[in-house]
Amino acid sequence: MAEKRRIRDFQQADTEHLSRWKKWRRTSSKSLKKALGEVKGLSSYLVLWRHDIHSIEGKFGTGIQSYFSFLRFLVLLNFIIFILMFSFITLPTIISKYGIFNSTIAYISPKNIDDTCTIYNPSGNQGLVYFYTYLKDLLSGTGFLEVTSLFYGYYSIDAVWISIMNYNLPLAYLLATFAYLTLSSLWIIKRSVEGFKQNLVHDADPFQSYCNKVFAGWDFCITDPNAARLKHHSLQYELQTDLQEEKLKQKIAERKMGEKLRIYTLRIFINIIVIAILSGCFYSIYRVTVFSQENSSDTGNVNSQVNLLVQYLPSMVITLANFIGPLIFAFLIRFEDYTPAFEIKLTLLRCVFVRLANIGVLLFSLWSQIAGCGSDKCKPCGYNYKLYPCWESDVGQEMYKLMIFDFIVILAVALFADFPRKLLVTHCSWKLVQWFGHKEFEISDNVLEIIYGQTICWIGTFFSPLLPAIATVKYFIIFYVKKIVLIHTRKPAARPIRASSSNFFFLVVLLIGLLLAFIPLGFSIARIPSSKACGPFRNYNTSWEVIPDTILQFPTGLQQMLFGIASEAFAVPFFVILCIIMFYVIALARAHERVVEQLREQLVLESRDKMFLIRKIAEAQRYP
Repeated sequence: MAEKRRIRDFQQADTEHLSRWKKWRRTSSKSLKKALGEVKGLSSYLVLWRHDIHSIEGKFGTGIQSYFSFLRFLVLLNFIIFILMFSFITLPTIISKYGIFNSTIAYISPKNIDDTCTIYNPSGNQGLVYFYTYLKDLLSGTGFLEVTSLFYGYYSIDAVWISIMNYNLPLAYLLATFAYLTLSSLWIIKRSVEGFKQNLVHDADPFQSYCNKVFAGWDFCITDPNAARLKHHSLQYELQTDLQEEKLKQKIAERKMGEKLRIYTLRIFINIIVIAILSGCFYSIYRVTVFSQENSSDTGNVNSQVNLLVQYLPSMVITLANFIGPLIFAFLIRFEDYTPAFEIKLTLLRCVFVRLANIGVLLFSLWSQIAGCGSDKCKPCGYNYKLYPCWESDVGQEMYKLMIFDFIVILAVALFADFPRKLLVTHCSWKLVQWFGHKEFEISDNVLEIIYGQTICWIGTFFSPLLPAIATVKYFIIFYVKKIVLIHTRKPAARPIRASSSNFFFLVVLLIGLLLAFIPLGFSIARIPSSKACGPFRNYNTSWEVIPDTILQFPTGLQQMLFGIASEAFAVPFFVILCIIMFYVIALARAHERVVEQLREQLVLESRDKMFLIRKIAEAQRYP
């Protein structure tokens, strides 16, 4: 306190010699900092689900809390993507079609395009329609939904005139797509870097990991006695697991050649089985998608149930593969004799691969039907215009069905599996029922579930601009569904993972899903001919052609600069410079690692010196 008073007196004496201008600046700076602090404190109360997430953290620890924080992040991300797409694509189109703000629509007649390519008659409902037909259209994205702003075919406008301003809708459509992908990448990378720093501190070395568990492993946010008891058992289990892993590593080091040969042969055989299962899933999805696309034409209300089933066949097969595949992988991993930590990582990677690769196979199957048609079918338009007059809307409908079906499955599992199981375990005393017990809240499985849905949203937003709005509502409802399921039907996992490592892993897997979304979107934009009967790119061979066409309207000097940046003469030196910078950063990181290792060794030596001095002092006091 005396030191604080001395510093305060010194500052007051210093301010007496300042001019009025400097005194005003210092006072204004302090007032501004205080106001910003108060605003930041008040804004924390406006954070979405702040109280709910803190309550979950207090009852179940930070591991499960990380899942709900991750779900909140996806809700905010999808809401921002929806605002972006609605503001720059949907809103100008609606304004122009209704003539608001003295706006008009500009259409450009197609040039050098066969008239048969411009025929597009969407199956919008007309006249007296049964209620079931509306329900079917709502589930499949056809009928009245096909002609709404939800899908690509609605935006068949070349330009919008708002008063005297010309709004290039095709360019805005493509730039908005690049914008939401870039925004997602930067936001995920920023959050993953923060998680990587925390994960690096926790996983620095085994000795530090033991110290963290013993001295800093307790979660002081826990207030529930049962959760505290679980955390106690969790720390005990983690220490036992670490000792078992060290023992297993020692056992692996002592293996003989014959035993190594047996284990490696078994692992190769199991991996062959895994590859065969994946190949079977991919082939089934391919065949079902081709069958669904060829037989999903609506022939009337009599066959509407069968038609709806045929349309949803790819979604059903993908969901079935996502359910059965992980169960088989979890069973096979037990025979591969890996460490427990590596077992979890390998199983999760296989589950991630099967979920995300299924989406890729579905898109490949659609593209094989769209662009890989017979010699005569694609000649006039460059794609199968008879089966897919507006193929972008068809792809958007597939992504829409995947998202709706995934949401229905999540709700169905909660209503017809989790709650009945809870009632049986609570009110039934049979040994068989009690043997099943309460199901644990598996964080990784739930995260992979929502990452799968988010990857569908990223891919489908180009073909269905309002799909992020559906994803926002979906994840908003899922938050409350999972919260109710967690509190009333589940128990925390007996092997919880730290929030730092789990958050980092979630974001890494989410980044893998985003990178997967780049591939089909880039292929659709740059390689597949755009539909000539619908959409803003009707007058372009591909969607990408709007970029060079817009650049040609710039002044000559700016054109030369932009084309020079896109040329090989600029790309090769730029790539070389990036490689040099990357090698420098890698070398700098290795140098920092060596410095850190030296500092650790120095700390160990200093601790030994202190122990030696304490021992000598104790001996001197014992024998004066």
